[in-house]
Amino acid sequence: MPRRFAYEGPMKPTVLRFFVRGDAALAAAILAAAPVATAAQTARLPTVEQAPVALLVDLSSDQVLFARNPDRRFVPASITKVMTLMLAFEMMSEGSLSPQRSITVSDEIAAEWSGVGSSMRLEAGDVVSVHDLLIAIATGSANDASIVLAQASAGTVEQWTTRMRAKAREIGLVQSHFATPNGWPDEGATFVTARDLVTLARTMITKHPEKYATYIGRKQVSHNGFTRVNRDPLIGRFEGADGIKTGFTNEAGYGFLGSAKRADQRLVMVIAGSYSAGERNQAARGLMAWGFTNFERRSVFAKSARVGSARVQDASQASIDLVTDRAVFVNIPRDTSGELELSVQYDGPLRAPISRGEAVAVLEIKAPGIASARVPLLAAENVEKAGIFQRIANGIMGWFS
Repeated sequence: MPRRFAYEGPMKPTVLRFFVRGDAALAAAILAAAPVATAAQTARLPTVEQAPVALLVDLSSDQVLFARNPDRRFVPASITKVMTLMLAFEMMSEGSLSPQRSITVSDEIAAEWSGVGSSMRLEAGDVVSVHDLLIAIATGSANDASIVLAQASAGTVEQWTTRMRAKAREIGLVQSHFATPNGWPDEGATFVTARDLVTLARTMITKHPEKYATYIGRKQVSHNGFTRVNRDPLIGRFEGADGIKTGFTNEAGYGFLGSAKRADQRLVMVIAGSYSAGERNQAARGLMAWGFTNFERRSVFAKSARVGSARVQDASQASIDLVTDRAVFVNIPRDTSGELELSVQYDGPLRAPISRGEAVAVLEIKAPGIASARVPLLAAENVEKAGIFQRIANGIMGWFS
């Protein structure tokens, strides 16, 4: 039987339950697919048939608002460059890459990449900063800038892509593989899924907000008298849009990883496999507008609110409080009725030691007519491993609880 506990949020749910999950990993619980909008909601959705892959997620709740083939692998083309940017941001934060570093373009790179596809038109002997390379990659989708950055930062392009793959695994891109820094056709060696791209966007935005604001979302970039306009279909055309990256090759079709923020709500979307830029752009604008206007957003918990507790094994205490790392909201389709059902899920009992702020559980919020929201819950305090006598005492107490 589930154990009940007090609900401390502003709304009265139908049921508030406490579950111990022992059959699935915590990461799988967070990322698991769920049903999306109701038939009535979908009927109001602008046409996205021209997009074989489409995904729209509210990052504040990790709630899927719309999904079509979110786990289908596809070729990302220049959206690959988002992983290159992410790796560069990580290296900058670690101190191993300086945005002020100057790099001299080699004869080999200039001969192979200058003017090829989207390009910064770098010439042999040009001196360019890491900062300018990142802007050219993010805004102008510069293939040559990606190669220059990769080789100068890692020694070789191959070593850079090895780091890309390692970083991708580290941040949870479980169905993606990167074999190029810039997304140039490589016979399918580079592939992603929409769900992984949302994870990549979420990590970049939440872990590197200042770098994201500095490098992502510019309207154009100029170098040596040549200007490239950002092909992002939302920037300058959609309120709150701030990136992230388009992509196109004959192999991949037209794709887009995009984000927009209004007030404290941020939506991230993926469109992939469209036959034309116009179809991709129409789908992107329509889907993002639908996500912001067709849902009622309800507040459930304030940031750092205590949600419940979890049992801890072999610890100095029998349980630990669970708190939120953000203000928690849930999207409910407009013109629907019903109450919320909340549950706390974790692989348990948890095992000490546990650090304050460590993600140890998931809050699932079920709402009528829409995918469940899944929000990480953090340990409210440090929990040390118990000594032998404390473990014996805890075991005796467990017999009577």
